[in-house]
Amino acid sequence: MVSTSGKRDLAALALGEKIRAMRQRLNQTLDQTATAAGISKPFLSQVERGLASPSLTSLSGIARALGVTMQYFVETPSEERSVKRGDQLEFFGFADSANLFARLTNTAGGRQLESILVRLPTGKNRSEVTTHAGEEFVYVIDGELSLELEGKEFVLQAGDSAHYQSTVPHSWSNNGSKEAVVVWVGTPRLF
Repeated sequence: MVSTSGKRDLAALALGEKIRAMRQRLNQTLDQTATAAGISKPFLSQVERGLASPSLTSLSGIARALGVTMQYFVETPSEERSVKRGDQLEFFGFADSANLFARLTNTAGGRQLESILVRLPTGKNRSEVTTHAGEEFVYVIDGELSLELEGKEFVLQAGDSAHYQSTVPHSWSNNGSKEAVVVWVGTPRLF
């Protein structure tokens, strides 16, 4: 079994390869892409080599510079399928988060619903408080999730769930003693 850090390394390498392939296909230099993305050339080089993981903001800039959506970098070629097998899940992460994400739903056909399996390591690293259009559903498979809605904290255990409008200020963290595994479902798609 590949360790969590090993999965993160493989995901960073795969992401970097996709970015480099698209940049080269567009005949852009590292400097051109980095400038358009608002990041440094050395950082982009590290991302392409799998030595660094971009934050959501950096990945968004890279996607914009290459004329694609962020979704392009995290979807797999098998997105047309409606069935996802557990042994085929591919976890990915972002530099500004220790969490790992695996897409459970496909993005083909303009679907609006997104479902993600999230692995949150222990620690009090609360996500940024956010609001956006849509709604969200969270189901805790294992561990403990601290969910904050409009400043009120709810501690969810395995088997607990929450459903809320995304326009409500919300954030989450794992304050428990072990990794939390959560299914997140939301509209519209975020990745």
